[in-house]
Amino acid sequence: MKLTLLHDRPLSTGVFGLALAPDGSRAFAACADGRVVSLDPASGEQVALAGSHGSYASGCTLLPDGKTLLSGGYDGQLLWHDLGSGAVSRRVSAHRFWSWDLAVSPDGSRVASCTGQYLAGGWKYEPATATEPAVRVFDAASGAVVAEFDHQPPVLCCGFSRDGRHLAAANMLGEVRVWRLGEGGGAEPVSRFTSPDFTSWGTTKSHHYCGGIYALAFAPDDAALLVCGMGPMGDPMAGNGKMTWQRWAWQKGEKIDQIRDGQHGSGLMETVAWAPDGAHFVMAGRQAQGTWNLALFSAADGSLVTSLDTKQRITQARFTADGSRLVLAGALSQQGPKQGQWPDWGRVQVYSVDA
Repeated sequence: MKLTLLHDRPLSTGVFGLALAPDGSRAFAACADGRVVSLDPASGEQVALAGSHGSYASGCTLLPDGKTLLSGGYDGQLLWHDLGSGAVSRRVSAHRFWSWDLAVSPDGSRVASCTGQYLAGGWKYEPATATEPAVRVFDAASGAVVAEFDHQPPVLCCGFSRDGRHLAAANMLGEVRVWRLGEGGGAEPVSRFTSPDFTSWGTTKSHHYCGGIYALAFAPDDAALLVCGMGPMGDPMAGNGKMTWQRWAWQKGEKIDQIRDGQHGSGLMETVAWAPDGAHFVMAGRQAQGTWNLALFSAADGSLVTSLDTKQRITQARFTADGSRLVLAGALSQQGPKQGQWPDWGRVQVYSVDA
C-alpha cells in the first residue's frame, strides 16, 4: 500500500476534531478557537459554521443524513449545527468539565460524549473519583440523555460498535469498559479490562500519571477493539513513550495483538481508524523520536505496511467510504506573529490510498 499526499489545506488555528462526508467532498474541523470550519478539501474553500464553543472545540461528528453536525468542546457543551441554515439548532450542557471525545452510532440515533478531570485522589496521585458520570449518551434527535455511565476519570475516548449495540470508553489508566445499550434507553456493563501498557507514573519534575488510551475503534466485524496511545516512560513529562496500539477480544478481555518491536518510535498516538474493507488500519499522532507519525498496518497479522513522517501533530484520521482516500486533521507547532500576522497552524490533509 502507498499513501500519496493530494491536498494540504491550512487553517488559521489547530484542529482537534474531524468529521467527513462519506465521499470526502466535505470535511469539518473542530478548532482550537472554538469554531467548527467547513472545508472543501479539493479547492481549499472554507467557511466557519455559525456559533462556537467557549473554549477549544474538541470533536465533531456528522449524522448519517448529512444535514446535521454535532460538536463538543472544552466548555462541556454539545452543539447541533444545521448545515442547511448554518445555524446552531440546539445547545446541551453535557458535562461540568471538558468533552474529551464524541461518537455517533451508525444509525445516527445516539451521540456519546466522555469527560473527566485528572485531580489527585491519593498519595500516589491516582485520579480522584468522578464527580459526574464520565460517559453520557444523548438522543441525537432531541438532545435528551438516554444513558450515563461511571468510569474512572479522565475518560479520553469513546466509540460505538458497528452494529450500534455497544459503546466502549477508555481512560488515562488504560482501563476499557464496554456497555450494551438498550433499545429504549439505559444500558448494562458487559466487559471491563485494563492494559498497563498505556500509562506512566513518574517522579521526575513532578508526581503524576501521564498517557492513557487516546482513541479506540471497533473492528468492522465487531469482534475486536483497537486502542492506541503512548507506552510507559521513565520521565512522563518528556512525552517520549512507545507509540502503541493493541487489539483486544473485548468480550473476553483478552489481548490479541499489539505493535511489533522495532516498528515504532516514541510519541503520543492520538487516532486510529479502520479501512472500510477491514484489511488495514491506520494509527497516527505526534512523534517525539523515530521515523514516522502516520502508519498503515495489516489487519491480518498487525505488521507495518507503510509509514510517513508528516512533520506535524495528527489528531484525527478518517477514511472515505470507499477507502480510496485518507483524511487527516492536526496542527503544526504554533509560531509567533510575523510582521503582525499570526501564521496558519491548523492542517487538513488528504492522501490517496493505493495498492
